[in-house]
Amino acid sequence: MTLRRPASRQARLALCLVVMLGSGTVTLAQPQDPGRPYWSDNWRGWHFYEEPEIPPPESPASAPRQPASASSAAIAPRRSPPKPPEIVEFERLQKALEERRHIAIIRPTESNVRRYMELEAQVVSRASTFADVAQRIAWASPELDPTLQGRPVNAKALEVFDQLQTAQRSQSISALGRDHVLLFFFRSDCPYCHAFAPTLEAFQARHGIKVVAISVDGGPIPGFADARRDNGIATTLQVSQVPAVYLAQPFTGKITPIGFGVLSEAQLVERISMVAASPDSAATPVLGGTGGLQAQARLTHQR
Repeated sequence: MTLRRPASRQARLALCLVVMLGSGTVTLAQPQDPGRPYWSDNWRGWHFYEEPEIPPPESPASAPRQPASASSAAIAPRRSPPKPPEIVEFERLQKALEERRHIAIIRPTESNVRRYMELEAQVVSRASTFADVAQRIAWASPELDPTLQGRPVNAKALEVFDQLQTAQRSQSISALGRDHVLLFFFRSDCPYCHAFAPTLEAFQARHGIKVVAISVDGGPIPGFADARRDNGIATTLQVSQVPAVYLAQPFTGKITPIGFGVLSEAQLVERISMVAASPDSAATPVLGGTGGLQAQARLTHQR
């Protein structure tokens, strides 16, 4: 009985297969339609998993072909213009001098140092020749001569230049004295103030600008009998050291520091001229009527 059961089962399966083939009910596996899901096919079963098919990439639109001459011209590298022979020789000489110096530094033998010094002497000789030619050209071309630009270097020309500059600055200070005064802050017990007072007195007489002496401690000083006692201006201007000189415009209250300590007449002329040339300087404080400054400066200026 055990040997007959498999044979009978196989016979029944074969018979069913023949019947199905004869009736045309057997469907062979066909490729899946991309638009139908896999579970719509009964023969695959519900527990069968299949990766979805990836659609093929679309072919890119054909780009217009460029002429072969244009593409080849774009690919071919541009040739740089040839360097002048002088540039080539200069670069060669510069490279050779640098290499010999490096060799002489690393191996300072007598021969290596000598080779470097010989080449360096050639370079210095060429540079000296260039300087001589440039100097001759400057002598023949005033617009290229640096000695004629700005402050001269010749002693006699320098003396004339200083005289002209001093005269021009004195005229500008005299014009400035029409509506400006110099505020001179001092102490009666300050020896530097007493040494500086005669310079300011002579400066006032020579350049025609009024000097207003202000005593911080209320004491007098020779040369300025009309010195005024400080009424708070020194505190307002934060005068911490005397002697101190300020340039003031009484009717506007604009005050600019000129310097502290003992100054020479030349320094006063130079500094006042520089301040007058740049009246809108950021370092210039503007005080309007603070501490009675405008009132005091106006009274002094009227005298």
